[in-house]
Amino acid sequence: MNEKQYVIAMDQGTTSSRCILFDRRGAVRSVVQREFPQIYPQPGWVEHDPMDIWATQMGVTMEAMQKAGARAGDIAAIGITNQRETTLVWDAATGNPVCNAIVWQCRRTAERIERLRRDGLEETVRRKTGLIPDAYFSASKLEWILDNVPGARERAERGELRFGTVDSWLIWNLTGGRVHATDCTNASRTMLFDIHKLRWDPELLDYFRVPSSLLPRVLPSSSIFGETETFGGSIPIAAAAGDQQAALFGQCGFEPGDVKSTYGTGGFLLMNTGTEAVPSRRGLLTTIAASAGGETRYALEGSVFVAGAAIQWLRDELRLLDSAAQTEEVCRRLEDAGGVYVVPAFVGLGAPYWEPYARGTVVGLTRGVTRDHLIRAVTESLAYQTNDLLRAMKEESGLTLTSLKVDGGASANDFLMQFQADLSDLELQRPRCIETTALGAAYLAGLATGFWRDQEDIRGNWACERTFAPGISPGRRQSLLKGWDRAVRCAVAWARDED
Repeated sequence: MNEKQYVIAMDQGTTSSRCILFDRRGAVRSVVQREFPQIYPQPGWVEHDPMDIWATQMGVTMEAMQKAGARAGDIAAIGITNQRETTLVWDAATGNPVCNAIVWQCRRTAERIERLRRDGLEETVRRKTGLIPDAYFSASKLEWILDNVPGARERAERGELRFGTVDSWLIWNLTGGRVHATDCTNASRTMLFDIHKLRWDPELLDYFRVPSSLLPRVLPSSSIFGETETFGGSIPIAAAAGDQQAALFGQCGFEPGDVKSTYGTGGFLLMNTGTEAVPSRRGLLTTIAASAGGETRYALEGSVFVAGAAIQWLRDELRLLDSAAQTEEVCRRLEDAGGVYVVPAFVGLGAPYWEPYARGTVVGLTRGVTRDHLIRAVTESLAYQTNDLLRAMKEESGLTLTSLKVDGGASANDFLMQFQADLSDLELQRPRCIETTALGAAYLAGLATGFWRDQEDIRGNWACERTFAPGISPGRRQSLLKGWDRAVRCAVAWARDED
């Protein structure tokens, strides 16, 4: 029996860094979370200070270990899961960032993507990467850094700089600059990686003028990336996976047809499609799924850019809430949202619309609308956007979905989960542990180091905490969805009717 007691999951998210220690039963033994600043230099631009990411992630990890009374010798492995597409460039010699990280939500390169389409590369990108060209992904962000940070392109061409998504940045720092690597799931979100040949694509690198010396080595998600001495002893870094792929794995979504929905800063619906990369024509993405076996597995994904971030907007910018948890109480005080719909397209609309210039829209206002109605409409928007993805995924896959596994911070909101079940006419299953993103990273790391024997070993840890069954009439459902569809058309019209 392995004498190690825990696996560490570093869960580096868009608004906070978190560390969770899991035991062999997949139970949370310690958790610490810390928010860090969001930087908005211009409308539609979003940045992070890379040193904030590193410092907060190290701080919460040390605190979580201390909280559990754990030393390095008690830790079997570290698994990393991270906000995807966020783009960092740093000096290969000093490790110093050349500029702030450009966050996945940032829209500064939207016009660049329009030029890519005019250049006739949209189909090439879809075929090779499984992605729909968008400023969401890393490629145009990386090009922007090289072109706009003084001296960056020249230094990159001399081999002096390194590029990475957040996992690469953490691995680099954890190993003292010895390891420059990423995993297939994160690589698949850069718009530079051929998901079929499993390599950086020469044609796309040439188009975005990205020197190959910038790029990290690509490994399977469940792999030994290196070792860190940061926490008082040697611990293997044994997994890296983008947050949504990690969540699918944490929900034991190992088989084709398994579906999960995560309610985080953004909203994400993923379906395991097995060893087949299913192409999409309905606004979904074909991406690589995290796996612990030798085979590459794929997933269909739908992405909502703003989900929980809309609740944060109510709290931090509008000051209508003291905490996100208040939304459930407020929503239950009302019969409905009073005819109000909020489309939180603060950084454009993702799947299935892919309208980068759409902006947040509030419709249905009357003199009788109150603060509470607005809060409820924003909360409901999470379910409406997820339902848009479900509709597209059912059409795309041809499968009839009867249930949906949910996770992420907002899945703890019983009102929201019931509204989602009502809206989507599906049974929702919420696991006992909703920290499935971190749990997926832990499972991937534990499988790489023998902490868990195999996928069947960890499947036994999954347990349903609560089921939500649909409970409204078809007529009421149709009326709600009709109103939402009209509201989305208004948000899109704002983008298209500026002339």
